[in-house]
Amino acid sequence: MAGVNPYIETNAQPPRTKYHITFLSSGKVFEVDPEKLPYGRHGLPGSILDLSEGAGVELDHSCGGVCACSTCHVIVREGLESCNEATDDELDQLEEARGVTTESRLGCQCVPNGTCDVVIEIPGWNRNLVREESH
Repeated sequence: MAGVNPYIETNAQPPRTKYHITFLSSGKVFEVDPEKLPYGRHGLPGSILDLSEGAGVELDHSCGGVCACSTCHVIVREGLESCNEATDDELDQLEEARGVTTESRLGCQCVPNGTCDVVIEIPGWNRNLVREESH
C-alpha cells in the first residue's frame, strides 16, 4: 500500500516556487522543484515524506504514506508556517507517536507551500536502523 488515502480530505497545495529543505539527521539540503513533484508514491505530492524520498533521506513509513500510522513523525524546526494545516485525521494518528512536540507533523501529510525554506528533524528513535542487503 502506498500513495494517498482517498478517504482522507486534505487541504494541501503543492508549492509553486523552488525552495530548500534541510534534513538535520543527515545534514542533507535538497532543492525542491515543484515541476518535478511528486518524487514517488509516498504520501501527499510535495509532502515531507515525498521530499525525503526524492532527497534519498530515509524516513520510516510503515503504512506507505496514507496517514494510517505514525511512523513518519517528524519535527518541523523551521518553516512550519509554510506548511498546510494538520487535519483531524493527521492529529488523530499523531497522538500515537512518541515525543510529540508543538512542531510535530506526519511526514506523509505535511506539505510546505514553498514560501520559505524548511528544516526537518527526524527523531533519532524514529530512524529504522535495520536494513536488508540488496540482492
